[in-house]
This record gives sequence, structure tokens and C-alpha cells, in this order.
Amino acid sequence: MPVYRHKNSPFYHFDFQYKGSRFHGSTGCTNRREAETFERAERDRAKQHVKTAASLASTKLDDVAGRYWNEIGQHHAGADTTWRDIERLIDYFGATKRLTEIGDDDVAKLVAWRRGHRVTRHGKGKKKPAPMIAPATVNRSTTEVLKKLFTRAKAWGIRFDHEPNWKQHWLKEPQEIVRELRGDEADRLEVVTRDDYRAIFELASASGLRLNECLLRWSEVNWDARKIEKQGKGDKRVSVPITDAVRQILWPLRGHHPEAVFTYVARRTRKGANLIRGQRYPITYNGLKTVWKRTRAAAGISGFRFHDFRHDFATKLLRETKNLKLVQRALNHADIKTTTKYAHVVDDEVAAGVDAMQKSRKKSRKSGRNVG
Repeated sequence: MPVYRHKNSPFYHFDFQYKGSRFHGSTGCTNRREAETFERAERDRAKQHVKTAASLASTKLDDVAGRYWNEIGQHHAGADTTWRDIERLIDYFGATKRLTEIGDDDVAKLVAWRRGHRVTRHGKGKKKPAPMIAPATVNRSTTEVLKKLFTRAKAWGIRFDHEPNWKQHWLKEPQEIVRELRGDEADRLEVVTRDDYRAIFELASASGLRLNECLLRWSEVNWDARKIEKQGKGDKRVSVPITDAVRQILWPLRGHHPEAVFTYVARRTRKGANLIRGQRYPITYNGLKTVWKRTRAAAGISGFRFHDFRHDFATKLLRETKNLKLVQRALNHADIKTTTKYAHVVDDEVAAGVDAMQKSRKKSRKSGRNVG
């Protein structure tokens, strides 16, 4: 029977099974019709509970990816990129492929397949064939994303008897070129930068934050402690001091938006995107990348990525302080070995020191010969 009266209770009770699980309890209703309505709702909740439990325990790629997205992926600054990377894995392996069945051979074939892709180009007109995607793109858009699914699944208690050896699938990347603004490049950028994007470019230059880390929320700005604290690369906390220069950048932005620090002014109304000309909206990851490329082109500057604001910050800080440990702290590097790529900026000082030492030795030898 759907509902029944319990001899020791004035309320109707329910007791049913679904997918091997038993659900029972009091409806809290003394009216039979109301109790039956409650019981039907309880059956719906039971179905959802069983479905969720099955999803949580499932190792199917679609289930694991869905749970990862809900818990982690959707909160990334570049969430739409994360979504595309996850979808690419599901399209390749199939939604029902079990994560526990993916081994080294599968990952090797996946990497080979991804290496055959070309850079996506937008726009109309005939163009030369796009170049092949870089090894770094393969690593970060494919191998690293799959590894993150494994890592998260292990945190849920899923065991892997033969987890892939990720190191052997990591493609060798060319050594990163440390690029800083030279000559009048900073002035040229200043001239062509949009007013509504100027502040976020200035923050990147003044703080050394990565592109996605620049997309601040007001909840991450601690005026009292004079710190910016947020989630950074690899889900690690990054902390940046609010110097006088950073304060001058951020303070005038208060009141533009209740949550986002940096906003842009819509230049035209786009009903499909819910944009109204003249109103402010939060700057997005992809929007910032697009505006940066246009700004860089308008300034006539090549070979300087948005990430190079970080390099520019680090090289100038090291040149000023000569303190590699300080630069490590400023960039939130866990290992100082990562920071040593900036050590070349003191080459002039090294050369001057060596030159002085050689002149001193030469003078000493000459003085010795004269004494003899």
C-alpha cells in the first residue's frame, strides 16, 4: 500500500523500495490524501538520490567529468575553455568509457591524435593553413585535463590499479622566452589601450599576476590587510600586496560592479548576449584575451603575450633589487628553481664584476713585475 497508519503514531507512514534501496518514514500528515501526495514526492526524491549515488560511484568518463565540472571546472576563470577540453576528451573516448580502463596506451594514442590538430582561426576569407598546435597546448588542453580527472576521482575514493605514467606522456616544451617591454613599447600600448581595459592591464603590469588571476572579485581584495588573496595556478592560493600603485588602480573602480573588480562598457546592444550599450559588465577571460590581442596589434608590438606582463614585472623587480628570493615571493613561486629563469637580467652586473676582477688581477700582476 502507498501509505499506512502506524499504531503508535497519529500520522500516515510510507515504506517502499527503489533500485534495491528501502525508503520509509513518517509523512507528518494525518490526512490520507495529503500523505499520498507526500509519498509521491518522496518517491521522486528517492529516484534522484539513487541516481546521484550511482553517479558519484560511477567511473564512467561522462559521470566523472560531470562531477568534476560541478565541483571544480565551472569555477575556473577560463571555465568555457575547461568545458571544451572536457568535451574533447568525452568525444574521443566516448561517454561510457570507464576512467579505470584508461591506461598508458590509451593516453599515448590520445596525445598522438591531439598533436595532429591545427590552431583554430576565426574570421572570413582565404588564409594559409593554420599551424599545428604547440606541444604546450597538447599538454595543457589534453593530458593535464585528463590527469586532473584522475586526481579528483582518487579524492572521491576511486582506486586505479594501473594509472597512466603521466610523465612519459608529457611533451617536451621549448624553453620559455622571458620577454619584457623594451624602448617605447609601454608608451605605445598606453596610447591605444581602451579606457575600460586600462586598469586591468595596469594591474598585470604592477603585480605580476597571471591573466586569469587578474579577474578579481571584490571578495578577494582585503583593504585592511592590504592584500589580494585568491586561487591561482594549480588551485594554490596566491597573495599579492596592495602597494600604493595597486591601490591607485583598484580604488577608483569601487561601485562599478558589486562582485567583479574589472568591468568593461558595452559598445553596442546585443540582445542575444544580454548586453546593453553603455552599461558595464564583468571582464571575462576570453574577452580579455581578445582585447589584448587587438591592443597589441594596434600598438604594433609583436612577440609580447599577456603573460609577458608577468615576465616584465619579474625582470624589472630583479634588476632593481638583485634579490632572487624576493622575486620568488612576489611571483608566488613554490620553488626558486622556477624563478631562476629571470637570473639573466643581472648579466650586466656579472659582466661588470668579472671585468673589474680581471682588471684587478692584471694590475696586480703588473705591479708584481715592477717590484721584481
